[in-house]
Amino acid sequence: MTDIEISQNSNKLEIAEVASKLGLNNQDIIPYGYDKAKIKKEILAPKGKLILVTAISPTPYGEGKTTVSIGLHDALSYLGKSSLAVLREPSMGPVFGMKGGATGGGYSQVVPMEDINLHFTGDFHAIESANNLLCAAIDNHIFQGNELDIKEVLFKRCLDVNDRALRNIKLENRMDSFNITAASEIMALFCLADSFSDLKERLGKIVVALNGKNEFVYAKDLKVEGAMAVLLKDAFLPNLVQTLENNPVLIHGGPFANIAHGCNSVNATKMALGLADYVVTEAGFGADLGAEKFYDIKCRKAGIKTDCTVLVATVKALKYHGGVNKEDIYEQNDLALKKGLANLDKHYMNLKKFGKNVVVCLNRYDTDSKEEIETIKEHCSEKGMPFEVSTAYSDGGQGAICLAKKVLELCECNNEFSLLYEDNLGIKEKIKKVAFEIYSTRDVKYSAEALEKIKLLEKNNLSYLPICVAKTQYSLSDDAKKIGVPTDFEVTVRDITLYNGAGIITVLLGNIMTMPGLPKKANYENIDLVEEKIIGID
Repeated sequence: MTDIEISQNSNKLEIAEVASKLGLNNQDIIPYGYDKAKIKKEILAPKGKLILVTAISPTPYGEGKTTVSIGLHDALSYLGKSSLAVLREPSMGPVFGMKGGATGGGYSQVVPMEDINLHFTGDFHAIESANNLLCAAIDNHIFQGNELDIKEVLFKRCLDVNDRALRNIKLENRMDSFNITAASEIMALFCLADSFSDLKERLGKIVVALNGKNEFVYAKDLKVEGAMAVLLKDAFLPNLVQTLENNPVLIHGGPFANIAHGCNSVNATKMALGLADYVVTEAGFGADLGAEKFYDIKCRKAGIKTDCTVLVATVKALKYHGGVNKEDIYEQNDLALKKGLANLDKHYMNLKKFGKNVVVCLNRYDTDSKEEIETIKEHCSEKGMPFEVSTAYSDGGQGAICLAKKVLELCECNNEFSLLYEDNLGIKEKIKKVAFEIYSTRDVKYSAEALEKIKLLEKNNLSYLPICVAKTQYSLSDDAKKIGVPTDFEVTVRDITLYNGAGIITVLLGNIMTMPGLPKKANYENIDLVEEKIIGID
């Protein structure tokens, strides 16, 4: 069966019964139909161990971070542990674009799969509406006389669909462009706020424009933050769903990791840490993007730390990074496999900069040979890297039992958690730190526009903010074609964007776009409603 067929044939529990597994009662949840709900309970004091799942550099095949995360959560529950998975909500951009669904795969999924991948509980729509209300308020202020002397508008509209035509549009009085919702500042600050009052304060801090004196104009100057907060009132409550094995999962927020910080909300993570002894979460794309930002942005801002990190790899991905073409990916190629292991090694070494408790997980598929698996196992043994295999895709939670036991073992050790850089470093010093230590570039170049924006941020005493690098997910460099572990390369800072409400500085490398386009053969061609069942989201 396909992923969506497995999901549609699953035996779901009523959401109140799922909530009871976390000690929640009917007063703690707001049901959205039979199988999903919002949680309105106050956050409890943290008691849980935090486990991060990340991966090697992405490939066209998908590495299965979500599949491993869900399988690990189910396995921990199978072992009798109080476990909870906390995941991001998928964007409809990739769902209708090239990726399809993002709720796990095979027998390691969260359900209801179709709802989560589409409108779910409306959180993305609320974020989009709040974002575009602010844009409307900016243009209305200018139209009504421009009392704030707005000279240059900095805040963009957003839409949760890949639409390259919206990268440049002409408004009545100026040019503008759209972000995809997952890359918007509202999404970023929504996921970094740890209370509703904090959310409202962050909304007011958004820098929306520059005035005639080159000073910042804020959302609070437009008196719109209260109305924006109203639109986000229900969306800010974390969403409760379940795995195929009926274990509870929180899904909340969905920033991209190649553009934004790639983690679910701080609100949901802190709630989970107060409800369960073990919390499994993930960071988007490869460890050079998602994991680095999870540590240096989310952990820094939220005051949390990980106890263990799982680094996911697949045989297909390793061969791809060893130079194998898509047409030959299923053929055994020991030379390419061994060459591709360098990408795994690089990410493992990067993760060790943030904490010592790291385990490599091979997300196994039926097409993997015993010889290929043994090659990876031997390599990890020689390098001193803990290694386990997960077959959660085909076996559910029981396929991740060995991984769960290794994670439990590592969680009992002091992780010696640390961040890559301190707040007091300058903006260029932070960029250099990430570029040199995580990507291994030989140099960082800057456009004239980027340098001017850095000067403006320094003038406004904002150098203390962490950086959020936006670059291609397919390479450790800023060039998607440089697979494996590129050497002797430089990266180019094309632009700098202040997300003051979120409290981060976005650094755009290379040709990364904040509004993706659709591929020639988009996934929307496969999606339909047939005999009252949705198909094609796999």
